[in-house]
Order: sequence, then C-alpha cells, then structure tokens
Amino acid sequence: MDDLDKVNFTKNDVLVGIAASGRTPYVVAAMKYATAKGAIVVGVSCSPNQIVGSLADINICAPVGAEALTGSTRMKSGTAQKLILNMLSTASMIRSGKSYRNLMVDVNASNEKLYARAVRIVMQATSCEYQIAKTALVDADDNAKLAILLVLTGVDADQGKAMLIKNNGFLRQAVDQADSE
Repeated sequence: MDDLDKVNFTKNDVLVGIAASGRTPYVVAAMKYATAKGAIVVGVSCSPNQIVGSLADINICAPVGAEALTGSTRMKSGTAQKLILNMLSTASMIRSGKSYRNLMVDVNASNEKLYARAVRIVMQATSCEYQIAKTALVDADDNAKLAILLVLTGVDADQGKAMLIKNNGFLRQAVDQADSE
C-alpha cells in the first residue's frame, strides 16, 4: 500500500483502521497490508460483523444504529468514532510518558499561546509561582516536562535531561528517581 510505504510503516507501528460501515475498501486494504507486515491492527467501526472487525487484532465496534440522515456518517457514526479516537490517543499519550498526573506535559511551546499553556502546566504540576515557571522553562529550553522536573527536584537542566532519558521520558519515574537519591 503506497500511502503506508510513504510513511515507512513497519511491524513496530500500530494501524488503526476506521470505517463507519466496517467495510471501506481503502481501510480494509491498509489493515491487510499492516497484518502482512506483522503490525498490530485495531479496527474501529460502527457496524458489527463486518470485515474490519475480523481483520483486527483489537476490534472496537460502536453500533450506533441508523443515521438520522441516511448516508451521513458524520453524525452518529462520526461522533462515536471521534470519541473512540480521543480515548485511544489519550491512552497512548499516558502510556508513552507524555502526561504527568492529569496534565499533557509534552507540549511544544512553539508559539505564544502554547508557551502560555506550558507556563500554566508547569505552575499546575509544581504549585509554583508564575516567575518560577517561566524561569524553569527558560532553563529547560521551553520543554515543559523538563521544567517541571527542575522545579520539583532542584536538579539542573543537564541532570534533568539525563534523568528523563534514563526513565524513557516518564516524568513520574524521573521524579521518583530524584526522591530516592
């Protein structure tokens, strides 16, 4: 499948096939391709007993029933699938260490709005004052996760980076490491 080849899809990736009908040809082809590569395949549909479910290692089916406007899968089906994708992406962020408590700490402070969000996240995670959060973000090159570690543990940026690397990017584990030393 050309589209998956273009992104260098491998067996180490996870493919989530999304088809309201459970049988969209493009999605089915992508799922078959991913299976042949040995990747984990998740199926998300709104129609039980369809091919998407049978091709999936993990099948998530939200049978919402007929749409109010036949053929308009953006309504009930689209809404249900968006909720499922929100859950999957949130769980993925948690499992990959991009969150701390209930905060998304891997924010990329690439503009004014996101920088302000990063400051608020550092303040929330550490209960520190605004100026301390800003200083920590400067010391951490605008990396909110690292700034939180600096405030909570008192380590410098180089030590904090090493701790995050040692703990595979998991802030909670890095904080626990600092507490145990």
